[in-house]
Amino acid sequence: MKNKNERVDAYIDKAADFAKPILKHIRKLAHKACPELVETIKWGHPHFEFKGVICGMASFKSHSALFFRRPDLVPGLKDISKTGEEKAMGQFGHLESLKDLPPDSRLLSWMREAARINAAGTPEKIKKKIARKKLLKAPVYFIDALNSNKKASEKFQLFTDAQRNEYIEWVTDAKTETTRNNRLKSMIEWVRDGKPRNWKYMEKYK
Repeated sequence: MKNKNERVDAYIDKAADFAKPILKHIRKLAHKACPELVETIKWGHPHFEFKGVICGMASFKSHSALFFRRPDLVPGLKDISKTGEEKAMGQFGHLESLKDLPPDSRLLSWMREAARINAAGTPEKIKKKIARKKLLKAPVYFIDALNSNKKASEKFQLFTDAQRNEYIEWVTDAKTETTRNNRLKSMIEWVRDGKPRNWKYMEKYK
């Protein structure tokens, strides 16, 4: 592979053992799809660029992630993209081994198409303006749990509406009472420390 970046080498070397084969494989495919790409580090994670970002990858304590910058413009990619908690920070959910990745042929196709889109200067789809989502009404058990911890209650009020909604939706979406109670317990601990719902995926908390 040409155009290798030493910082990407260092990132892979520091990754957990389970993640190294995944990151190396993604890197190899990216270079095969676009030999002219350039490697870089953005927001603390490796990215592959050709006239713009094609895709990027990341490694965490228990999983890795692969993400495309413009999945809506790549045929077939949007249809298989994960949503909700499974999405984590990529279109393919939590990657814990090579078998969690789509077939090489599909990844190569998507990477090549992403590079072609960048080269063609295709404008990103214009997103319709969406009205700002209002703060959700929290159920009584949610409010009672927060009020049981003064510091958590105070910190929760400092969060944005979007951050508060993430917690409310996460807790209320629990399928069983046991799951709900476990989420409430975790929420209190995280909010008390000023952590947003998805703090585990943020570079500052790694």
